[in-house]
Amino acid sequence: MNEHLTYDEFVRTAAADPAVVGLVLIGSHAHDGLASAHSDHDLWVVLADGADSDLLRLHGHRTALLDLVVITLAQFTAAGMPGFARYALARSKVVLDRLDGGIAALLAEKRTLGAVEARKAAAASLDDYVNLLYRSAKNHRDGLVLAARMDAVESLGGLLDHLFALDRRPRPYNRYLEWELERFPLPGWETAALLEALGAVTATGSVDAQRALFAQVEARARAAGLGDALDSWGEDLALLR
Repeated sequence: MNEHLTYDEFVRTAAADPAVVGLVLIGSHAHDGLASAHSDHDLWVVLADGADSDLLRLHGHRTALLDLVVITLAQFTAAGMPGFARYALARSKVVLDRLDGGIAALLAEKRTLGAVEARKAAAASLDDYVNLLYRSAKNHRDGLVLAARMDAVESLGGLLDHLFALDRRPRPYNRYLEWELERFPLPGWETAALLEALGAVTATGSVDAQRALFAQVEARARAAGLGDALDSWGEDLALLR
C-alpha cells in the first residue's frame, strides 16, 4: 500500500477505471473553509455492481493524506439509510458521476429524511433529550454537581437529533455544527442565539440555561404535534420549567 498516494493521483487513477461509476468526497474538504493542514481527503469510490476492479484492494486505505472507502453501487445506495454516514454523504461533493446525475440524485435522497422517518426520529430523540435533561435537573436539585453537568452535556445530543429531525435533516457531527447552522439555519431558530445557548449548557451545565432552552424546545415540539411525547412525562415536566 502506497503511504504517499495523494488525492489527486488517486482521482486520476480511479477516473481511468471503467468500473468506477462515482467518486464522492466527504469530510472537511467537502465543507468549504473547514479543511486544515491536518485534514486528509476522505473519498468514497463507487463501483458498478458486479464489476471487478483492482481498486477493491484499496478499500480501507488510510494515511495522513487519503482515506478511501471502495463500495458497490448497491452498497452506496443503502449507505446512511439509516446510518452514521448519512450526514457525511448529505454534505459531500461529487467528484465524478458516470450515471448521468445518478450519484448526485442518490446523495440528494440522503439529504432529506422521509416524513415518517423524520417524525419517528423527532419523537424518539425528544424523549431522549427530556430524559437526560430531567436527570440533570434532578441531580442539580440533589447537590450532585458533576452528575448534573455531565447529564446536561449528554442531553444536547438528543436535542440536536430532535431539532434536525424536525427539519427532516440528518444531524451534523459536532465538528460541522456551526458550519451547518451558519449556512443552513434551522427554521424558527436564530443561529447565534442557539449556539450561545448550547455553549452555555456545555460550559456550565446551568439549570437556568437548560430550562430557558427547554421552554423554546417545548413550544416548537408542541407546535409540531409532538405534545404526547412530552405529556408522557407527567408532573416531572415541572422540574424542567
